[in-house]
Amino acid sequence: MSHSIEHIGILGGGAWGTALASSARRAGRPVSLWAREPEVVAAIRANNANPDFLPGVDLPEGIDATTDATAVVARADAVLLVTPAQAVRATCTALAPHWRPGVPVVICAKGLETATGAMMGDVVADALPMAPLAVLSGPTFASEVGRGCPTALTLACADRALGEALVHALGTPTFRPYWSDDVTGVQVGGAVKNVLAIACGIVEGRGLGDNARAALVTRGLAELSRLAGALGGRPDTLMGLSGLGDLLLTATSMQSRNYSLGVALGEGRTLAEVLGERRSVAEGVHTARAVAEMGIRLGVDLPISAAVDAVLNQDADLDRAIVGLLSRPFRPEPDHNS
Repeated sequence: MSHSIEHIGILGGGAWGTALASSARRAGRPVSLWAREPEVVAAIRANNANPDFLPGVDLPEGIDATTDATAVVARADAVLLVTPAQAVRATCTALAPHWRPGVPVVICAKGLETATGAMMGDVVADALPMAPLAVLSGPTFASEVGRGCPTALTLACADRALGEALVHALGTPTFRPYWSDDVTGVQVGGAVKNVLAIACGIVEGRGLGDNARAALVTRGLAELSRLAGALGGRPDTLMGLSGLGDLLLTATSMQSRNYSLGVALGEGRTLAEVLGERRSVAEGVHTARAVAEMGIRLGVDLPISAAVDAVLNQDADLDRAIVGLLSRPFRPEPDHNS
């Protein structure tokens, strides 16, 4: 089956949605972008800028910004879903009556639904059963994509023809999607790496050293692989852009909302204090509990994710959580069971 994809719709006018709109315009595509905030729409229309969410980045001309989401899905040949993970179900349910059958939805949100523990693909499939599904994930900071810096990431789609059509529609010399058919593995990498990035930030904020952070990244990657395998994904996917690549970026830079939040926690600030200062979403805060519960349900050992959940959601003492991780039994490497 051939797929003709020209007009790109984007749902979400935050930093990542705006950056993707910029990239799609540089790929030569007509772009319609929906944002909830009228001031964001006005700034894009008048000044080719989104100072609220993507400050300092000049946007290409021709992004058709609107507060009417139905107009976006009515026109698009493919829709990039860039709302926060916890808003995905409500957004898709509201737009389902207006969705044209066969128009693919590309999930760009990284997380799990906290109320159900479901992956984003399952949430979208429930709400938009008429829409073919793809997932876009990888090591990306919105500001760099918005400026056109070289970026590589994974576009997962079970339908290879559709996946390659989306790659062709979105790809440029500096925005390079690589097709994969492992939709599950790519989603696991995008969701869990945010939780691990918070843990890495805590290591930095607590002054535990670079050795500790390197160990945590490595053992965290083992958690990603175990969970992906238990869910039917391929562990080797987690060695690629949407796993190791994304984890390395998110767990080592203060540009990362999750890492910087972890640093603040490690320095002794409270979660409420940090979140109260932010307009943007650190998805790992919402995802930690769902990941920990998924590990229990599947019988998969996820000690780092469980420790982050305990600190964020169960008022666990931070230093005791660290001691708990350091006191775990010695095991062989590689250890495929825990």
